[in-house]
Amino acid sequence: MEPITECEIDLFGGSLPSMDEIKRLSEFVHSSEANLLKFSEQVEENISRTGGKAFLATGIGLFILGRNDEAAGKLTKAKDCKEKFIHLAFALRRMGEFDRAIETLQKTTDYGAEALSITLEKAITYRYAANFDAAARELKTCTNFENVSAEYHYQLARLAEAQGLYDEAMDNYKTALELAPNHQKVLFHMAYRCDLSGDEEAAIDYYKQIVSTGPVHVSALLNLAVLYEDMGEFDKAARCVYKVLKFHPNHQRAILFKKDIESSKTMFYDEEKEEKKSRKVQIIETPISDFELSVRSRNCLRKMNIETIGDLLNITETELLSYKNFGETSLREIKTILEPKGLHLGMVLEEKQFASAEAAAAGTEEVEGRDEKLLKKSVDDLQLSVRSRECLRKLNIQTIGDLTRKTEAELLGVKNFGVTSLNEIKKAIGKIGLSLRNLD
Repeated sequence: MEPITECEIDLFGGSLPSMDEIKRLSEFVHSSEANLLKFSEQVEENISRTGGKAFLATGIGLFILGRNDEAAGKLTKAKDCKEKFIHLAFALRRMGEFDRAIETLQKTTDYGAEALSITLEKAITYRYAANFDAAARELKTCTNFENVSAEYHYQLARLAEAQGLYDEAMDNYKTALELAPNHQKVLFHMAYRCDLSGDEEAAIDYYKQIVSTGPVHVSALLNLAVLYEDMGEFDKAARCVYKVLKFHPNHQRAILFKKDIESSKTMFYDEEKEEKKSRKVQIIETPISDFELSVRSRNCLRKMNIETIGDLLNITETELLSYKNFGETSLREIKTILEPKGLHLGMVLEEKQFASAEAAAAGTEEVEGRDEKLLKKSVDDLQLSVRSRECLRKLNIQTIGDLTRKTEAELLGVKNFGVTSLNEIKKAIGKIGLSLRNLD
């Protein structure tokens, strides 16, 4: 297979690329799933090769792919050199073997590794191991690079951040950015800190600087998308996510984020409508006890477990009138309460029926048809006792559907209809997956 030539770096060519070239190769490989797949195939083609140079190249390749155990095994067999020990230390650090990583880093200076670079890598390793004192000691040996090295200030910032010293971290990030305005890691961590502190505009500006140059930075794009979504700028958020998916089509977080954004874009907030809805909720939660009703009306409503205006909207005139001692006078009292508020008895039931009709139109015809067939069956199919059948006849209940539209209170309001008959009916319709209507 041809080597990846788009970035003009061949890990398995005649001579080993420089450390900077290997870093650029790693960035390129991880910039898209296609590149990662190509590079994985290239590593597999070379993995069986032996010899010091082959072990070194495949070890570095495996490290780039994140296969750290295999990388360490290959690198251990490679000929001693700066590149071997540096990448072996990196692999060990990823594996959590921090002491071995430090020992390996110390060997690199014997093979010409840059002192500042290795010291900073030691500081990183100690920081990963949560040995902040040791990390600080390493960085203290580099004070002559203050206001000179962006990487030095970046590592000072990362250590301060790990210790919760966020102001100190930001000061060092800013210094690093002055020394290297396009330092991607500095920009990312500054954006993240600004985001956490509530400075969204600054965070967006830093993230935009990252995504405008260099390889696709997935974390920056997704964090930027979150900020845009929070601001209601769904189109901008979507563009960030689509860019990630263009190069990483199977990225699970991006896939889920895309669905969230698309759902958000279809949402519409009608402030006036929501205000009306809030007022309506307050009204329907108003207790019945807040109104002046006759003792008879109050007692009847209490026995029927009707405690709020909302409960009245769940019951019809017929159901109220069928209850013992509830007559036309009490009915007029109830209507007097509801009408000034633009409400009426059975209002919620009507809304539910309308919603059911809409659901049927949306494709639930088959389910509705099956339920309708069951509800049209005669109550005689329930094989109830004589007393229960007689009570249902008095209420003109002929089908199972008629029965399920009645409440317990309505049935108990019929003369000679007691708890025994009620339990018999509930058990009979429960066997076929139905129940009496309740006011909840």
